[in-house]
Amino acid sequence: MSTLTKPNHIGRKISRIRELRDMKQEALAQALGTNQQAISAMENSETIDEEKLVEVAKALGVTAEAIKNFSEENMINYFNTFNDTDFSNSQGAFSQNHQCSFNPLDKVVELYERLVQAEKEKVEYLEKLLKGK
Repeated sequence: MSTLTKPNHIGRKISRIRELRDMKQEALAQALGTNQQAISAMENSETIDEEKLVEVAKALGVTAEAIKNFSEENMINYFNTFNDTDFSNSQGAFSQNHQCSFNPLDKVVELYERLVQAEKEKVEYLEKLLKGK
């Protein structure tokens, strides 16, 4: 059952936020001074008392309100609101008044040529070794 089908299941919301933060139950348990089994039980609980919710939220780096209001749909909408205007340039973060003083393609070609030359030198060296025997 997802958070969309049962929007008030606090335990599932905690579980999903924990997963999104790439945190294992053991890590959350350690942060809360408990064990993995207690976290598993909590994540299977539909409700959690407010004081415990605040502790969990702090351990997850979010607010209790964020947990209460969490849904997959809200999360997607949240990330979709990000745009490059945050970088004060309507063309995006990577074009912000930066001018290359060189052609990047030239640098790639230069690197390729150096690699080819190094390989040629290696082959010559190995051929010399073989002829010397």
